[in-house]
Amino acid sequence: MQTYTYKLSKLAQELDAQIVYSASDFDTVEIVTGDVHRPGLQLADYYDYFEPTRIQLIGKMEYSYMEKQLPEVRQKKWEALLRYKVPALILCHGAEITTELKAACTKYDVTVLVTDENTTDIMSTVIRTIKKETAPRLTQHGVLVEVYGIGMLLVGESGVGKSETAIELLKRGHRLVADDAVEIRAIDLNVLRGEAPELIRHYVELRGLGIIDVRRIFGFGSVKAYQNIHMVANIEPWKDSANYDRLGVSESTVEILGIRIPSVTIPVKPGRNLAVILEVAAMNQRQKFMGYNSALEFTKKIETHLEENAIKPDVNED
Repeated sequence: MQTYTYKLSKLAQELDAQIVYSASDFDTVEIVTGDVHRPGLQLADYYDYFEPTRIQLIGKMEYSYMEKQLPEVRQKKWEALLRYKVPALILCHGAEITTELKAACTKYDVTVLVTDENTTDIMSTVIRTIKKETAPRLTQHGVLVEVYGIGMLLVGESGVGKSETAIELLKRGHRLVADDAVEIRAIDLNVLRGEAPELIRHYVELRGLGIIDVRRIFGFGSVKAYQNIHMVANIEPWKDSANYDRLGVSESTVEILGIRIPSVTIPVKPGRNLAVILEVAAMNQRQKFMGYNSALEFTKKIETHLEENAIKPDVNED
């Protein structure tokens, strides 16, 4: 699987951080992991299991610890850390760069950034930003819509009616994320996020009409920049010979980027209102996420009914 990186210069811009020392390779440094590290143990001279590819955050605890050290000790500790050539050192709470730190980062050519944000907030921002940009990804042919808060990825062969169904859902108050091509990223262990390629974002292709701008026709509230994918709806032409699920007891899933997502197969033919069916599918999936499965509940009622009405032997018979 292809790996992705994120430029340090873009991160500094995203954080709106002050660059107090810019390394010679500042514009070319690539961050390879979304993990962030606070090097408290390393400043106390423990380097077992230290991972130098991570961004290093210096909060109040680390900074105050270093302030209590003698200048020559501070110098050695900063040099011991920066000799690993970490991607960057970020000072939180607007901390000032000391003479010893400036000398060490100059010696080992490591970028130092300063932000006024507190350590917890900047850590979550850095992790979220880098993990999004370095996440495994693929481009999937299909349509991504948000229906009642559920991200639905509509897939199926070309011409089956995915875009037309998306338009009908938009008319019913739901939102479009992407049409025709969906960029999917695995941003967490079990979270897939989809968005549209920038070039075709907020546009839909309708055969016979061409390209339409969804934002201008349906309003800005009809589109979303991105959406987590909660289920996949496979739309296919109705096949009389196919054995379609009529109870919904069995749970079907599809694997995308190593993550399994609930899926349903919806056959279409004249007379079926696909938009309404997808709305019901979204509401049904919400119920499952909340712990209620109507198919299982119905099955239990059938079993209870059969048990209560079972033919019992007559004890008076000889």
